[in-house]
Amino acid sequence: MASAGDVTTRALIPGDAVGVAEVLVKEPMVIAGLGVARRVFHTVDGELLFEERAKDGERCDAGRVVGRVRGALRSILTGERTVLNFLQRLSGVATATSEAVRSLEGTGCRVLDTRKTTPGWRALEKEAVRAGGGFNHRYGLYDGVLIKDNHIEAVGSIAEAIRRARAGAHHLIKVEVEVEDLAGVEEALAAGADVLMLDNMDLPTMREAVTRIGGRAITEASGGLTREKLREVALTGVDYLSMGALTHSARSMDISLNVVPA
Repeated sequence: MASAGDVTTRALIPGDAVGVAEVLVKEPMVIAGLGVARRVFHTVDGELLFEERAKDGERCDAGRVVGRVRGALRSILTGERTVLNFLQRLSGVATATSEAVRSLEGTGCRVLDTRKTTPGWRALEKEAVRAGGGFNHRYGLYDGVLIKDNHIEAVGSIAEAIRRARAGAHHLIKVEVEVEDLAGVEEALAAGADVLMLDNMDLPTMREAVTRIGGRAITEASGGLTREKLREVALTGVDYLSMGALTHSARSMDISLNVVPA
């Protein structure tokens, strides 16, 4: 008995059968992952020809054909589910991001993702965020200093954490620190933080924090942000909103792959 491969397709489809299948969008969405779909089909069978009929980041209505693949039917059907898994998930991230971006129109505030990504999918999901009009935060722990509550607890104070970060990181790395109240804002500013993450602040406190910061540092709001709350948070004057929900809670979109007459 074979231990790998698509036993159903091998049993039903002759090895020399060729055909065409279309990738169909079944609800309005921002499409993402078409390049990944091409890569998957090519990995299954280097002879498959995949034609993109949309571009990542494009808003598509229900009924839109966004891709067409031609070649061995066995290969097309073997790759079907993996292709759809990528497209549905990444389009969900792009669509959620696009909705967040649209809710902020006119505020000047930008939407950021976080590291709350699916294991193994970070680069793809962050690319999908960009396709939806958002911006990327850190890719990992290596490309930016972000001092959080446990760091502060471990070293004793915000000021000491910033001092150590400055001493240990090279001069091109910005230092961001998470603050939860106005006292933390004042301490972080005095210690020379580049970016202040205003974490789980209520709106009046956040407005006051932005006023006190007065452009001396970049401001980022974070903590439990939902699409319904985004605009009122942005109107406090913060520069960025970071949303883990863009990746950890985006739903998969409804996309199908259908064999059609050649």
